[in-house]
Amino acid sequence: MLQIFLAHASEDKAAVTGLYHRLKESGYRPWLDKVDLLPGQSWRAEIPRAIQGSQVFIACLSQQSVAKQGYVQREFRMALNAYADKPPGSIYLIPVRLDDCDIPELRQEEYGINLRDIQWVDLFAEDGYERLLKALAYVSPDSPAVPKAAAMPMPDLITEQLGGGATLDMVRIPGGRFWMGSPEDELERKDREGPQHKVEVPSFYLGKYPVTQRQWLAVSLLDDVDRELKPHPSKFKGDDRPVEQVSWVEAVEFCQRLSRHTGRNYRLPSEAEWEYACRAGTTTPFHYGETLSSDVANYAANQTYGNGVKGKSRKQTTNVGSFPANSFELHDMHGNVLEWCQDYWHDNYEGAPTDGSAWLTDKKAANRVLRGGSWDSVPGFCRSALRYYDSPGYRDSDIGFRVSCSAPRT
Repeated sequence: MLQIFLAHASEDKAAVTGLYHRLKESGYRPWLDKVDLLPGQSWRAEIPRAIQGSQVFIACLSQQSVAKQGYVQREFRMALNAYADKPPGSIYLIPVRLDDCDIPELRQEEYGINLRDIQWVDLFAEDGYERLLKALAYVSPDSPAVPKAAAMPMPDLITEQLGGGATLDMVRIPGGRFWMGSPEDELERKDREGPQHKVEVPSFYLGKYPVTQRQWLAVSLLDDVDRELKPHPSKFKGDDRPVEQVSWVEAVEFCQRLSRHTGRNYRLPSEAEWEYACRAGTTTPFHYGETLSSDVANYAANQTYGNGVKGKSRKQTTNVGSFPANSFELHDMHGNVLEWCQDYWHDNYEGAPTDGSAWLTDKKAANRVLRGGSWDSVPGFCRSALRYYDSPGYRDSDIGFRVSCSAPRT
């Protein structure tokens, strides 16, 4: 049976564990340290042994892990060393992109090999997994047949089954170009919302609603990845209310567990994706128009914005989907709870990415971006362009999140 070594960085272990289980279900023998390294064994000894015994080396790559390169680069060199005296083709090298990242320059001059020169597989593409299976069938013609049902379908709406009757609806957001940030004459504009800059956002999926307490409870029962999740963290109780009092690191843990459970690479949305999805083609302060009312959003409606009128301040969260959606069919983009994004905080958009990706740094303790305003926010704080931040460990009753995943490229 074909043995496959899965090289990866720790940031991607949730997604790679999902790939491991899919390969096993397809009849292959993958090797993953998290699963196959037994307590008491030396990883320094067992990883080279596993590479030596493999016929396929898969380098699992993502935006977060490419910057490090450490583990993948070291194991790539181990693989080449292990097969230096064997016939060419004894080990088959496959770069696998878990998201839309750049293939790194892993060049080994003594072997005349550069990882960037090898055709890769986009696992996030609609036919990504099927293409990977075809490559494995090429390596070993007597390997399991490529199952047509193995490709991950990516329709306009994904409904994930989380267990215990909980589901998660993901809406496909079409790709496009928009002006990110606010114009200088927008009422209550902050300097941190500029300069406006043009961003090209690829198609992606975003949660139709903020993550609810029912969904949070279901995922809290899944196996831990890096940390434990409390089952009932929220101040305002209700299965269909958004989960709150959740830190950025806990939201990331939720995404990692969801990735492992579903086989898709779930994550927090980038700040650019979030604003693009919120605006849904609009250029006004709110996707509803020039002002906000308590008939269409949950916020501190005892305050007004522009020519708006005072309304009902509910002073707590409301069930998700209680108010009209924008034209992308997304609910609660203004108010209810602030939502964590992937991005590390920057004081303005000078030097910001223009491809829709998250703006990250090496400072793990840096503040993280929050978007959308909450039940406790004045209307100007709920604008599409408004940016806020807090530390990655901070929790409050007005902070929640929604999840995202990449859509296939066609």
